[in-house]
Order: sequence, then structure tokens, then C-alpha cells
Amino acid sequence: MLDAVQAFHAKHDFKNTGGEEMAYRVALMAEELGEISACVTKGKSRAALSEEVADLMILLIGTAVAADFDLREAFWNKMDTLMQREARMVNGRIRVSEFRDMS
Repeated sequence: MLDAVQAFHAKHDFKNTGGEEMAYRVALMAEELGEISACVTKGKSRAALSEEVADLMILLIGTAVAADFDLREAFWNKMDTLMQREARMVNGRIRVSEFRDMS
């Protein structure tokens, strides 16, 4: 997946055409998250949902490319941290967080 996203960035010269600018990428990710939300809240098909999630995943991988960090390493470091956390029920739903402001 990483190679494919790197090739996509190279094909369209994202580095030199504003496609790797972080504020722009955040705006694109917010847009895709909104499209995911619309799929869920409007009962759209699983195919529509999977397409929007794939769009967001491509943007996330591309952000790692643009910011020049190892997404695999960041993922596994975060998973190690998450696996050490306790879960709590918050408003009837499971939540795994640091719970900094909760007693």
C-alpha cells in the first residue's frame, strides 16, 4: 500500500504542487471523514462505506509520505501503548483512553 501511495504522489508531483502541504491534507481528511459519517448516518451501502474508508486510508498513508515518517513504526508504537491501557465504559460504550480528566 505504501508503495502505491508513494507512486501516486510521484505521478502527480504532490511534493511540488501543494499536495503534500499538511493543512491541505488535514482538510482533505476531514472531508473524507464527513463522507464516512454520511455513509453511516444515511445508511449507505457497505461498498460506499468501504470506498470512503479507503480514501481516508490513502490520505493517511500519504500524510506519512508527505511528513516523511514511518507509518508502520508509528502504528506499532501506538498499538503497544494502547494495549497497555485499561478500558472503561463511558455513556454505555467501551472507551480505551488515557482518561486524563476523569476520576
